[in-house]
Amino acid sequence: MSAPDAGAYDSIVVIGGGCYGSYYVRQLARAREAGKIQYERIVVVDRDAECAVARAPELAACCEVALSEWTDFLRRMLPESGADDAVVPSPLMPHLLYEWLRERAVERWPAREVETRALSAPPATPWVRAVDGGPTYASFATWMCPVNCIEPRICPHTRSVRDWTMPDAVRDAVAATAATEGPLAGPVIFHCTHRAFGVGMIDARDVVAADTLVADVARDRAADVLVGTVSHCHGALSVLHVGPPA
Repeated sequence: MSAPDAGAYDSIVVIGGGCYGSYYVRQLARAREAGKIQYERIVVVDRDAECAVARAPELAACCEVALSEWTDFLRRMLPESGADDAVVPSPLMPHLLYEWLRERAVERWPAREVETRALSAPPATPWVRAVDGGPTYASFATWMCPVNCIEPRICPHTRSVRDWTMPDAVRDAVAATAATEGPLAGPVIFHCTHRAFGVGMIDARDVVAADTLVADVARDRAADVLVGTVSHCHGALSVLHVGPPA
């Protein structure tokens, strides 16, 4: 997904007010001053009233700090989000957007089985790790990437053209699974892309659209939906299983 034009953002929600959140707020403010991006407001979500953003006057002056658990905030924010809202994920956060989709499915179908299942055929990437009961993590990198890498066309590590992208690898994994084990719905792909000054975002409208997709594919039957939060190089992948209607 390409970055929207400057001036397209209403609310930019930054997950976490620690070292990463501080960096993102600072960079967004600099990008706006340089005319590279515009927005109505930045909201930093952290449960700690003394988080790094709140303690820095120059940062607190250019954003709002929402004192909340991340999951609680997204539960309130996403259903009301507008077309021009975006989320800045933290590199170390859990699979939050998947967890929101799973919660929505539980609320929608309280009498049906809703659970996280293992991904049986992960993407064909050089590095893959599955967490018991949690996501499968995949990466095209077998090296340590800088947290602020914008994943340019020329990879800073290999010094050659980056000819890979995780969304395509996830779609290929879904196709391979369908050929051997039956279809997976989706995939739902939350693609975090660079927008300005080293800050990556996921558009909130994509998350809301994913909730609609889950509601549609599982309305009258059992369904397994592959959900991935990815960049070009890395991804967290979970399978949302919704059992058949009673």
